[in-house]
Amino acid sequence: MKTEYTTHPQQVITGIRKKLIRLGVGFHMARIAYSICKSPVVCIKALTKLAKHRRDYAGEMIKKIVRVDGKYYWDLYIPGYQSEAITNFFIGETNRTLGTDKNTIRFTNILIAITKRCPLKCEHCFEWDALNGKETLTLPDIKNIVGKFQEMGTGIIQLTGGEPLMNVDDLLEILKSSKSGTAFWIFTSGYNLTRENAMKLKQAGLTGVVISMDHFDPDAHNQFRGAHKSFEWVQSGVKNSIEANLVTALSICVSKSFVTESNLMTYANLAKNMGVSFIQILEPRAVGHYNGKDVLLDAGHEKILESFYLKMNYQKRYRKFPIVCYHGYYQRKTGCFGSGNRSLYVDTDGNLHACPFCRTKMGSALSDDLDRDIEQLKEAGCHEFKTSNF
Repeated sequence: MKTEYTTHPQQVITGIRKKLIRLGVGFHMARIAYSICKSPVVCIKALTKLAKHRRDYAGEMIKKIVRVDGKYYWDLYIPGYQSEAITNFFIGETNRTLGTDKNTIRFTNILIAITKRCPLKCEHCFEWDALNGKETLTLPDIKNIVGKFQEMGTGIIQLTGGEPLMNVDDLLEILKSSKSGTAFWIFTSGYNLTRENAMKLKQAGLTGVVISMDHFDPDAHNQFRGAHKSFEWVQSGVKNSIEANLVTALSICVSKSFVTESNLMTYANLAKNMGVSFIQILEPRAVGHYNGKDVLLDAGHEKILESFYLKMNYQKRYRKFPIVCYHGYYQRKTGCFGSGNRSLYVDTDGNLHACPFCRTKMGSALSDDLDRDIEQLKEAGCHEFKTSNF
């Protein structure tokens, strides 16, 4: 299947230019580490340990980066290089490595579900039981939650739902009232991501958009999403997001029947043709609308997905394709970064969870003692993966 898109793709950088940019990133990290350590010996030890953690987490350095609006990205969950957020991220990771109390970035990313409202009925929806129910969180509540996590130090805040674009005015208010130093993303179906809204969100401070596309076939995607215009929303949303200079990613929840090399390559070719920067792969979990269903992938599926991840990110022939982010690959290698370690999830009632797929309430983001609730979340950990010790 091939669809023609007129939008200019987001720039994928490889080869010598990519190496020069990564060299600049390395010098930036070294300056930050030295300003914290004050000792060349301690600085080198910290940088060596950070490099080892990265290799353990993701293997060798991927062969490409993407450039959007003057910033450089190599991971969907790390802020762009040449931003205040990435500087704070490096400071936080250096302090974490040194074991100091200072922690400019306590969390890599926080997911906050800001609404129950949604025009879709997705097969895998993890908020299914709350969908289109009475709203619990008010706009002041959400702004309060965002402010708390910014004060704690958070590199990326991802606003989800429901469908967050059901109320663009609230999103604009959240973005405009937030402090600098945090990158904001929206997770969306593409619904209501018009050119005008994309431009307004960009001007208000939005960094990027993750748009769910769960199949390359329009009919199959629409069936999965429970809305006959869903694929159209994806197409227009991607186009409008790229034109607004927002970092743009596609996200897919892969079912057992979808996980074949042929399907993955067809999806990747369509994503490349659409011009997005990232492809995010999510594995299905038996929660929400999937509760009680046999949806978990087996070792054979995982092997196919890991092969696809490695091929797309490291082989020269795929250097112009989007960067692939596959959480299952990292989690099986090094453990989970959720559960309050570097990430957590705030649901549509303000409750804290390890992640969107680990649905055990552990306190509230509106609590007067949020630190206590986060520590309880960390102690409980992830029900499936070990907690990363990085």
